[in-house]
Amino acid sequence: MTDNGRFERRIDGKLFLSILATGLMSFTGIVIETAMNVTFPTLMREFSLNISAVQWVTTGYLLMLAVIIPLSAFLKARFVMKRLFFTASVLFVGGTLLGAFAGTFTVLLVGRLLQGIGTGIALPLMFNIILEQAPLNRMGMMMGVASLICALSPAVGPSFGGWVVETFGWRAIFFALLPVLGLSFCCGMYAVRQSSLLSRPAFDIPSYFLLGGSFAALIFAVSFAGDYGWGSLPIITLLGLFFILLACFARRSGRIEMPLIHLDIFADWHFSLSVLALFIIQFITLGLGFLLPNFSQLVHGETPFAAGCILLPGCLIGALLAPVSGRVLDAYGPRRPVIFGTVMIVLATVTFALSLQKSTTQSLTLIYIAYTIGQGFAAGNILTTGVRLLVPRRQSDGNAVCNTLQQLAGAVGTAVVSTVVVSGQQAHIDDLAAGTLAGSASALYVLSVLAVIACLAMGVTLRKKLTAGGESGGKGEAV
Repeated sequence: MTDNGRFERRIDGKLFLSILATGLMSFTGIVIETAMNVTFPTLMREFSLNISAVQWVTTGYLLMLAVIIPLSAFLKARFVMKRLFFTASVLFVGGTLLGAFAGTFTVLLVGRLLQGIGTGIALPLMFNIILEQAPLNRMGMMMGVASLICALSPAVGPSFGGWVVETFGWRAIFFALLPVLGLSFCCGMYAVRQSSLLSRPAFDIPSYFLLGGSFAALIFAVSFAGDYGWGSLPIITLLGLFFILLACFARRSGRIEMPLIHLDIFADWHFSLSVLALFIIQFITLGLGFLLPNFSQLVHGETPFAAGCILLPGCLIGALLAPVSGRVLDAYGPRRPVIFGTVMIVLATVTFALSLQKSTTQSLTLIYIAYTIGQGFAAGNILTTGVRLLVPRRQSDGNAVCNTLQQLAGAVGTAVVSTVVVSGQQAHIDDLAAGTLAGSASALYVLSVLAVIACLAMGVTLRKKLTAGGESGGKGEAV
């Protein structure tokens, strides 16, 4: 920091190492999430559980992210960034060791929950570092770099998980991440630096429990809907509880001086539509990440490794496009990359739905490449655009909201797709392949409708006049 307490924004080695350190932890979290998706059939056999129960190794992790990330604005204001990073590292490594030595499904689940808490601290920390320390005229590129780190993990996870399961067993997935976590820890403890003054904001415990309880009620509802039915009393009760708790949280936040999250950011409806689109894209992405590898194994008869490789080429291409799309944003504004990306997402999801009956592993791989090209141009730029629509003092709140809802979307997306597939399997109880095909087709039609909604939301949002450099100026574009 300078003498007047302001941080000098600059691109240097410590900035890159800070992003690398926090990004690697997020990377390992998503790698193991997507790797475990491929292991579901193996875990179902080993622990004698159905798919609705096993998918909690993913849903539980994402639920922890959704509960922890809303704290990010409070934690950033209250604690030194390096201390936050250290805490996240210890929790994540502890969870990884529990997963590696898990002899029961309960121990495995506890390990995944600890990993979720660690990632829930590290993920918004990475984006806050960029928002506070990167030069404003390079913000799109730096957000693209962060998106690249996170986007590479879905590419590695399924194929890595499938290969490890076939060769060494699923516990080896956890052991393999320890060297990456060691590198992350060393880089972070050296490079993470403080870029804002600390304060002692009030922490409203009732608000936190209202928000966390609402998220938990929603996740439980969508996770057990496949077992009980969407119209059953338990599911209706949980959904009602979600809305009641969320309404109470919003009401309380509007009445107290220091809310957990300043909900007045949603008064900007352009920001609200950006958040909606981001939520939907994450919903679709995690839904596909669950659906395609399991569909390939149960319908096409592929091995876990081959099924995991369906996602590999597309994720690699989409990840490499993330920094490029960020530079397009810096140069020309958000309209071109975001509209192109969302249109590609619509085309890919509709093609998945229409061609599933006659699909092959190769055709699914090609369609997924098209999807991830769209995701690479859309997701990171929607996040950057949405947060930068806000005034600087509210950007940490916007970052917390965007990251929280992305993780909640991932949890809900995985759970909803799972319940729809299970419903199809239950309708064809004597033919697992036919039931999986029917359930997967229904899920893809749902995802297609959501993709259209996201595209329309961003079309409306980008009618507003924005500049390529956001608040920093740059080449202007009427969008």
